[in-house]
Amino acid sequence: MPAPQIILDLVERFERNRDAYKSGAYNETQVRREFIDPFFEALGWDVNNIQGYAEAYKDVIHEDAVKVGGVTKAPDYSFRIGGTRKFFVEAKKPAVDIKTDVSPAFQLRRYA
Repeated sequence: MPAPQIILDLVERFERNRDAYKSGAYNETQVRREFIDPFFEALGWDVNNIQGYAEAYKDVIHEDAVKVGGVTKAPDYSFRIGGTRKFFVEAKKPAVDIKTDVSPAFQLRRYA
């Protein structure tokens, strides 16, 4: 099954403007709102709680509170089904090289 058209459009837009996005001026909030949120919405996640679920039953919690080594951390996204956490997503601005910078991977593993 091919990817939904919205995802193909997001990929094409990113490729078309790659240099601007990776320049360092494009920040994490922008990438979340313009790319990550629409990506997960296209996959069927209610990122903005359009359904109006109570806090305990939202599909996605932004900046969820997670205890890590006795300290509260906040992953950018916590995806849940029936109120149970299934996975986390940590966003980084496109200028961050997640292939060579180990800190984003470590950060995400701590949440898990």
